[in-house]
Amino acid sequence: MSNGFYRAFEERHRGSRELIKERLAVYLPFAEPLLKAYPAAAAIDLGCGRGEWLEVLTGVGFNPLGVDLDSGMLAACHELDLIVELDDAIAYLSKLSDDSQAVVSAFHIVEHISFDQLQTLVAEAMRVLKPGGLLIMETPNPENIIVATRNFYLDPTHKRPIPPMLLTFIAEYAGFSRVKTLRLQEPKELIKKENVSLQDVFGGASPDYAIVAQKHASDDVLVLTNEAYSLDYGLSLEDLLSRWDSRFGRLEAKTEQAQIALISIQQSSSWRLTAPLRSANKLARKLLSRWSI
Repeated sequence: MSNGFYRAFEERHRGSRELIKERLAVYLPFAEPLLKAYPAAAAIDLGCGRGEWLEVLTGVGFNPLGVDLDSGMLAACHELDLIVELDDAIAYLSKLSDDSQAVVSAFHIVEHISFDQLQTLVAEAMRVLKPGGLLIMETPNPENIIVATRNFYLDPTHKRPIPPMLLTFIAEYAGFSRVKTLRLQEPKELIKKENVSLQDVFGGASPDYAIVAQKHASDDVLVLTNEAYSLDYGLSLEDLLSRWDSRFGRLEAKTEQAQIALISIQQSSSWRLTAPLRSANKLARKLLSRWSI
């Protein structure tokens, strides 16, 4: 793919630099506390693209390096004097020393590579991370039906969607001590909405997700990220389906209550006493309709 095409594609469909940096802030409660254990720690961003995450990490005190194969994307990094290398992400990762990085990140990379390459990436990340270090992988969320069936294939370099449970298992299998799934970028108005529509069910689940996998470490390091790992993030398809079912359950309950109320009225003494009046009223309306012809 030509150097200029993918940068133009990202500019059109991913969002502005400031928007992406705002979204990436969700990872800081995981990453930033590690600086207490590893001041000015090294970090590597695989497939760094325009370098938004490099900029965020630099701003809080890390010493990050970005790797990408697209020189057109790296031009944006050079414009901001970010430290980057033109290279294959996995090949570069394999050259790093053991226990050398506090963070290894791969934003919207795993959907571009083969399954064997994905397993290699995760295994190499496990090797190069310091104790308590983090592997962050973000990718489109196939739990969102619109993403899985349409939006995912907008990018011509995508291979296939990866379900959250699979990406979680890959990290666990590689030996990471804990893995958190973060569902991301869901419509804020849906978070507490009860009467969800069918459109909400199809397109309302978080369109992206990430896993944040942490390498085993001593308790004094792991405690630094406990709070971030204790929270829930985003909106799942199961949650929306549950609300959809509850909506019809509430409708059925209201219908049943109305039926019970009607039966109660019909069985009441006042209903029986007023029966002649209702019959007379019905007859009068019938006669009036005939006379009006």
